[in-house]
Amino acid sequence: MDRFGEYPPNLTVKDALVVRQEATVDHAVVPYTGDDLSRPRLGPANPFKDENDKSLGKRKNVLTGQANEVFISEHTFRSKHRAVERAGGPEREYISPAQAKEQAAKRRATRESKGKATIADGDGSYVGPWAKYKKPVYEQVEVDLDELGSDEEYEIVDEDDEDVVPSGTVVQAPAGSLARRKEVEEQGEETTTFHGASEYDYQGRTYMHVPQDLDISLQKEVGSITNFIPKKHMHTWRHHTKAVTSLRLFPHSSHLGLSACADGTIKIWDVYRSRELLRTYFGHSKAVTDLSFNNNGTRFLSGSFDRRIKLWDTETGQCVNRFNPNKTPHVIRFNPSAENGHEFLAGLSDNRILQYDTRAGNETVQEYDHHLGAINTLEFVDENRRFMSTSDDRSLRVWEYGIPVEIKTISEPDMFALTNSTQHPSGKYVLYQCSDNSIVAYSAASDKFRQNRKKSWRGHNTAGTAIGLTCSPDGQFVVSGDTAGYVCFWDFKTCKMYHKIQADSAGGSVNCVVWSEQETSKVFTAGAKGDIRMWD
Repeated sequence: MDRFGEYPPNLTVKDALVVRQEATVDHAVVPYTGDDLSRPRLGPANPFKDENDKSLGKRKNVLTGQANEVFISEHTFRSKHRAVERAGGPEREYISPAQAKEQAAKRRATRESKGKATIADGDGSYVGPWAKYKKPVYEQVEVDLDELGSDEEYEIVDEDDEDVVPSGTVVQAPAGSLARRKEVEEQGEETTTFHGASEYDYQGRTYMHVPQDLDISLQKEVGSITNFIPKKHMHTWRHHTKAVTSLRLFPHSSHLGLSACADGTIKIWDVYRSRELLRTYFGHSKAVTDLSFNNNGTRFLSGSFDRRIKLWDTETGQCVNRFNPNKTPHVIRFNPSAENGHEFLAGLSDNRILQYDTRAGNETVQEYDHHLGAINTLEFVDENRRFMSTSDDRSLRVWEYGIPVEIKTISEPDMFALTNSTQHPSGKYVLYQCSDNSIVAYSAASDKFRQNRKKSWRGHNTAGTAIGLTCSPDGQFVVSGDTAGYVCFWDFKTCKMYHKIQADSAGGSVNCVVWSEQETSKVFTAGAKGDIRMWD
């Protein structure tokens, strides 16, 4: 150490210890430990800092101080957030707990009565915590025009113009317009458009007349000719803009085709001659679910997701009757018998099957309500004295027509939902499209009504979609669509797949398949793309 009491710059820790022991004057010495050597000493000590207060040593992580992260549940956050919104936001003045209770009591006072627990339905029935709030009554405030401020404008009305109505005047609707408006809202406005070249021929006949100047006869007995598998694509109708949901041919003659679309329109088109679009029926506001011709084809039914069933005149396009089941009709079937041809069944989405008479208006004749799921199929069997129904509850039920008591119920643990159906021309079997990508057959000619385990047609994909199926008029082939755009043909006896046609190259599902009753190999297909194709 020099005379000024300072250490040389090259002094080590060991030298500092020797110097410390020999020193006679107290002065600053180099720290001994490595931790102290690395500790910085910047600036003077804070005289206001409390060494015992540990919180002062924390660094600020926000501008206003220290903030700690705390977890709260989503429910707590949402309840606090709703409380702030209900109070009017942070800019609203503070409300004491007593004032909040008073406001809550005022809100409860505007609520309707909860009813009595002993009353199940009707006036005074129990609604509990679902009671509604009373609608506020607004008072009409009269404004004196003489007291308007200088910055407000007066409304100038021309007294000579009778069409001008002063502001604030309550105008009454014309007589009869309110009833008409309600009728239109409930039933819809039905219109029709004829698209053909001529509505009548030289003899004054419409398209309902079966053509007799063709190379083939369209008045043969159904099933009297041998059928073959089609091999060639003949024609395409591209009149629909969305998916085709239902496809039907004119009964017996098959000279007209009727198709329904997901846009709510129904179209009828010519199969022979010019193959043109003949007429469009407008009346449904949502997608059409099913179509059904009566025995002679003069009228047909249409059901839609707008919860309406409408009866149309095939020739004129007029809506003859309307039925309001208040639920979506999934399937509609006219009674095929001559004596009850004016009645039909409708399978609804609320597990019910309703029986209507077209001559009795909107009134229900009978109701069948033993199913536990939405109705999928309806088929008349046993010379139309009975009918079979399937549902999403994975059951099959047999009913006596007109009697709301089921004859037999088939519901097995390994049973899948049956989504679509068709009858075999022999009348002995009803074929069902099963959700496990197969077609199963149930006996319909005896009182047993059981499944034929030996008959099962596989090789196509239908899971998740109500793919249509049909049989050839002679009962030799079974035809079904596919979700991949194919049409599959099986032999009815051997259950062997004969042929597979790619009806849609884009891969859209083929939902509808029908076979002409008068020709050997004419098949019509339609699906998700909206095109209707004819194969022969």
